[in-house]
Amino acid sequence: RVEGGHLVIEGIKEHYAIPAADAGRGRGKAAGGFAEYTAAALITKGKESWTYGRIEVRAKLPQSKGVWPAIWMLGTNIPQINWPACGEIDIMEFVGHTPDKVHATVHYLKDGKHASMGGNLTVEKPFDDFHVYAVEWSAERMDFFFDARKYFTFEVAAAADSGSNPFLKPQYLLINLALGGTWGREMDDSVLPQK
Repeated sequence: RVEGGHLVIEGIKEHYAIPAADAGRGRGKAAGGFAEYTAAALITKGKESWTYGRIEVRAKLPQSKGVWPAIWMLGTNIPQINWPACGEIDIMEFVGHTPDKVHATVHYLKDGKHASMGGNLTVEKPFDDFHVYAVEWSAERMDFFFDARKYFTFEVAAAADSGSNPFLKPQYLLINLALGGTWGREMDDSVLPQK
């Protein structure tokens, strides 16, 4: 929803019946099953994509054990070649169980296997205010920023595999709030909702 001129993505605890349209999304959930948490996501797939440039989002992070907000990109060719061959650019990930770190990571296929490189930055209470999370992406490299501070650089040539490189092709944007999960860990329901 839009509230006070800001897009709000809110995670809540609710027993939610998974409709047929959402079957297979969210770690293989099947229609007729239930999710215990819900949150919206902004996804530009099929609407807008980019190859190179500065992608930035000004955001205020949620805080608590179990939250896992992310600002990230996926290759538009994911339906044809799957993940990680399509490439993934994590502009920002934050996990509540390490509340003093923000992360930037790239994922890709190398020699037939998942490969990733990333960096993180220690920031005291990154959730206390709005910050700008950005990637400056060219055919040569990606520089990742927290506000004006560059904290990770990825050389695009490192992702070349069998003559292909996902970071020379279009990517679409996702902004979401996951609750729990493999990296978010166990959710503390007492702090919900989070936004």
